[in-house]
Amino acid sequence: MKIRFLILTLIPVSCLLSPISSSAVDLTFDAAVEKIMAENNDVRKASDNATRAQASLDAANSNRWFNLSGNATYMNMVNVARPFSGTGFDLPPELGGILAGIPGFQNQQIAIPDNILMAGVTLTQPIYTFGKIGYAVDAARSGLKISESQNELVKRSARYAAAELYWNAKMTDGLVKIAEKNLAAARDAKRNLDSAGRASSPNLIKISADIATKEVSLSDAKFNRDSAYRILKIMAGMDVDAELNLTTEIPDTFGAIATKKMESNPQFDIYENQARALEASARARRAARYPTLAATASYNFIDMHDDYRLWNGSKTQSAYWGLALQVPIWDGGLSRANATMDAMDAAAAREDLSKAKKLLTNQYNTAVLKYKHWVGNLSNLKNAAALAQKSADISANRFANGQASAVELSDVQNALSQVNMGVLNARVQILLAADEIKKLNGE
Repeated sequence: MKIRFLILTLIPVSCLLSPISSSAVDLTFDAAVEKIMAENNDVRKASDNATRAQASLDAANSNRWFNLSGNATYMNMVNVARPFSGTGFDLPPELGGILAGIPGFQNQQIAIPDNILMAGVTLTQPIYTFGKIGYAVDAARSGLKISESQNELVKRSARYAAAELYWNAKMTDGLVKIAEKNLAAARDAKRNLDSAGRASSPNLIKISADIATKEVSLSDAKFNRDSAYRILKIMAGMDVDAELNLTTEIPDTFGAIATKKMESNPQFDIYENQARALEASARARRAARYPTLAATASYNFIDMHDDYRLWNGSKTQSAYWGLALQVPIWDGGLSRANATMDAMDAAAAREDLSKAKKLLTNQYNTAVLKYKHWVGNLSNLKNAAALAQKSADISANRFANGQASAVELSDVQNALSQVNMGVLNARVQILLAADEIKKLNGE
């Protein structure tokens, strides 16, 4: 009973003293891509630019419709000759003598309303502008397509960058495991040598130096892994100190990739719509030299009195409607010069489009060849890894039986590590080539 009581009392104490381990955050490839893209400022700015381009198109379209404006004005008239004596003015002597007998004119002055209120509305509707509005709308519509293509281009680039971060971080995990296995093999060889009781000084020195070198390699691999994980967590908006577990494994086998001729790319659409927008802008600038015909209408209400009580004074209304023709006469060649600049910029955009098609098509074809190249290499590397493993096993047995030197064993183990790293690198390169194909052609 005493022993049982002692065990029961020690269990809670040990629980309090042991550190509480926090579970690692599992992160799949798709989740990492989603997080990194959500944190990417370029993606957000591209989305904002698309919204801005839509607003620019709405602004250009608004010029097609009527413009209705209202105005209201209150004025108090001032007698310049006698600013503080009201707004009446003196009558000529002849007229003053005639009107002297009429009540209200004894002071030889006529009082006029000095408080005036005017309010009204004016409507203007463009009728024909020789393309000034229509071409401007076309340019804005092309601008919207440019922003949409830029948004897609930024998303594709961000997704590829996210994939590169994830797979590179995942590869560092594999490199650490390879380094650990290589170090463990060297330590096993040293233990076998020590236990056999026949350790020679050259072999002990060689194995000890080999172990020290592999410990450094393992330390470097862990440092590179931690650095890769750190930048991945930063780009994904995660806590840098959080423990991370990348759950999506690097595939071991890959099939043939279905490809097609590269015909479309957001970069192509950007240059094409840039040229169209500039051509439409050039036409709009040329149209600025032509007249503008618009319908116009207006209504005004006027109230006047000789004091602030406006509604007790005289009231009047006026209205009109008609056509207005605005004819530009001379602008010093400004419209033609601006149109020429836009036309030249449009030609340059088409030249950029031609060059971009060649460069991006070559980049796409290279990515396809890269994928096929690494898929072909992977099979050979796997065969080489299997043979290297057999060679390492044979050398380990020969070393244990005293038939191989520590130098031979170290060389074989290092060769095995190198070929294993080659297999891992080939698998990652295939994934990155596939993601690059997807970025370029949307496949």
